[in-house]
Amino acid sequence: MSKATLTLGNQTLEMPVVVGTENEVGISIGVLRGSSGAITLDPGYGNTGSCTSAITFIDGERGVLRYRGYAIEDLAAHASFVEVMHLLVYGALPTAAQLERFQHSLAHHTLLHEDMKKFYEGFPPKAQPMSVLSAMVASLSTYYETDDDLNIIRLLAKLKTIAALSYKKSIGQPFVYPRNDLDFVADFLHMMFAVPTEAYHVNEVVRKALDMLLILHADHEQNCSTSTVRMVGSSGADLFSTISTGISALSGPLHGGANTAVIKMLELIRADGSDYAKYIAKAKDRNDPFRLMGFGHRVYKQFDPRARLIKKAADQVLDQLGITDPLLAIAKNLERVALEDEYFVKRKLYPNLDFYSGIVYRAMGLPTSMFTVLFALGRLPGWIAHFKEMRDNRDRLHRPRQIYTGPMLRPIPPIEYR
Repeated sequence: MSKATLTLGNQTLEMPVVVGTENEVGISIGVLRGSSGAITLDPGYGNTGSCTSAITFIDGERGVLRYRGYAIEDLAAHASFVEVMHLLVYGALPTAAQLERFQHSLAHHTLLHEDMKKFYEGFPPKAQPMSVLSAMVASLSTYYETDDDLNIIRLLAKLKTIAALSYKKSIGQPFVYPRNDLDFVADFLHMMFAVPTEAYHVNEVVRKALDMLLILHADHEQNCSTSTVRMVGSSGADLFSTISTGISALSGPLHGGANTAVIKMLELIRADGSDYAKYIAKAKDRNDPFRLMGFGHRVYKQFDPRARLIKKAADQVLDQLGITDPLLAIAKNLERVALEDEYFVKRKLYPNLDFYSGIVYRAMGLPTSMFTVLFALGRLPGWIAHFKEMRDNRDRLHRPRQIYTGPMLRPIPPIEYR
């Protein structure tokens, strides 16, 4: 085994080098604090590996994303979201017989306990769907206390029901119950958009596009919400409570809320006469607080592979539905300039997944309040896969260290001098 050497003062430490299957290199620093009393300092954990994982591989320099060894492009073209669920959670794409059993299990665990309708009644009319989603998932632990294997199926099946009912609550419409005769995505769309007074038929173009979007969101290695799931899960917390924290982490505007920010930016530009060149200039001005949302990524230094797929889907959905969205034209102009302008090319600020996903959701008739909920619905199998892997590997309780920068020891002054 190769080793790395660290010199700290007069002390020399040897630390094992860990190499992954794709030749990723990590230095195991487990001996550092015990031997020297020192720790590493890495704000934001941008250079720290918190675990080894066999789930997702990303090469940001080459724009590569794979789930369990399968290229995201191949999965988006040839697999369904339900198949990708099985792949992430159980480690393999299902056989025909396994897929049939898996679909049957998902279809027969979609209902919520009737008492849970009272929880929805207690939320205010303008409650954000993501907040409702997190609270409702946490509440599942009061109904299903044991049996993690079955709870995985329960959560995979019920989250779309919880999500759809959260939307219905936000617009004051009656709840629509799940249907076992519809596939996963069609059932979700039916619960979202059906109303008692008229028939609702699931549009196949929308169903296919949403299925692909969920695949693209299904996992993305150790991002903020996934790392949260692994950290909370390491305490021994149950599946439902743990996934609820992942939903909460995803709700932040710097994480799952980014596509909503893109739509707001495009609407701002449209309201200003669609003068995209003006906003390109503002983005390049160091003294201007304006930032182009949906460009650049913490991991990818090439074009986000998911962005290529979703851009194509955006064109197809809008074309086949006969929708003309002025925001799409603005988005394409921004992308064109950014890919040609030296300022953006030099900084590798390519469009990412968030740049086009919001436009596709708009075309489907989804409000911006549901964009992050759709992200959570897609990311759920990834979160569960990491939760399961962390438990199977018996990972230690996560307990990061810190460098203290507060006051040194000092006496408490008399009250009259405080």
